[in-house]
Amino acid sequence: MSIPKTLHYSKEHLWTQADTDGIWLAGITDYAQDLLGDIVFVDAPAVGTKLIAGQPCGLVESVKTGSDLHALVDGEVVAINEAVINAPERINDKPYQAWIFKFKPVEADVEAQLLSSEAYQKLISE
Repeated sequence: MSIPKTLHYSKEHLWTQADTDGIWLAGITDYAQDLLGDIVFVDAPAVGTKLIAGQPCGLVESVKTGSDLHALVDGEVVAINEAVINAPERINDKPYQAWIFKFKPVEADVEAQLLSSEAYQKLISE
């Protein structure tokens, strides 16, 4: 199972990575997509949605079950990945390239609010 060291993670199995100009990408982890199975639907938060850390902001459905997307940090959604909305199986194929939405955080210290790759590995190993 892949856990890139360059990303940051939430306890709810989302990853994030700095993009440009204070904007961050968000998607679900390899671990999460593996648990879900074949992903068939993604309900991303709409552009302009205010994010509250830990609160549900979207949904990912697979042939097995559905799972809420939880906001990584406080912020605002600035874009969604239409390619993933139209072809959700991309998450299964390449979970760390198939970002679901972009957000602008309220606070600049995003990394300090999330798990490192090592801490995330420990979380999923327990």
